[in-house]
Amino acid sequence: MSARLPALFLGHGNPMNALQSNPWTRAWAALGASLPRPRAILCISAHWYVAATSVTAMTRPPTLHDFGGFPRELFAVRYPAPGDTALAAQVQRLLAPLPVQADLSWGLDHGTWSVLCHLYPRADVPVVQLAIDETQPAAFHHELGTRLAPLRDLGVLILGSGDVVHNLHTYAWGRHPREPYDWALRFETAVRARLAAGDHAALIDYAALGEDARLAVPTPEHYLPLLYVLGASVPGEPLGFPVEGMDGGSVSMLAVRFG
Repeated sequence: MSARLPALFLGHGNPMNALQSNPWTRAWAALGASLPRPRAILCISAHWYVAATSVTAMTRPPTLHDFGGFPRELFAVRYPAPGDTALAAQVQRLLAPLPVQADLSWGLDHGTWSVLCHLYPRADVPVVQLAIDETQPAAFHHELGTRLAPLRDLGVLILGSGDVVHNLHTYAWGRHPREPYDWALRFETAVRARLAAGDHAALIDYAALGEDARLAVPTPEHYLPLLYVLGASVPGEPLGFPVEGMDGGSVSMLAVRFG
C-alpha cells in the first residue's frame, strides 16, 4: 500500500496567478516540490458547480478558459495533463449508490490548472475533476469527502480549489493594494480556529457565523471544496496552513493541508 497522500485545499484567487510570480505562486511551487509525488490528482474546483455530481472521464481533458475580460496570454495557457479513466471509475464506485456521471465534455477549469501549473508545471500527473452539485447542502459535500478518503492511501492527492473568503463585489480590482476587510479576517480566523479544533460540524454550518459569513461566502461554491478536503482528513493527523494572505481585501489565499 502506498504512503497516505495529503489532502490539500488551496485558495486559488485571481486567474492571473497562473502567469504571475508572487508570494502565493512561489509558495505553491514550493509545496509541489515538497509533496510526495501522487500517482493522480482528484480536484474539486469551485468552478465546476452544476446540478449534478459528475467526474471527468476522458484520457485528454481540455484546458478550459472559463472566464472573460482577462489578457490574451491567459487564454493561451494550456495545461495538458492526462486524465485517468480508472480513477474516474473508482470515484464512481466509492460514491455509489449516488449516481455520478462520467463526463466527456468539461475538462480542467481554471480553478484546477491555475494552481497545478505551479504545483506540477510539467503537467505529467494525471488529473480528474469532480463536480460540485449545487443542489445539495454543505453536509452532503463533507460526506462525499469522507467517502473519497480511501483514495489517499492509493496514491491520489485530493485537492480542493476555492477560497475560504470570496467576495468579488468588494474586491479591489486593478493593481492598487487594499487592506483586508475586518469581516474577511474575522471569518478566516474563525475557520482556522475550527479547523485546528477539528470542529467539522461548525465548518459545515458556517452560516451560523452570521454577518461575517454572509459577506465572506455570499455564494457557497468557493467554500465547499474545503469541506471535501475536511471530510477526507483523518483525526489526529498534522494540520498546516502552507499559504496565507488576503488578495484585494476580500479573497482569501489560505491553503489548508492535512497530513
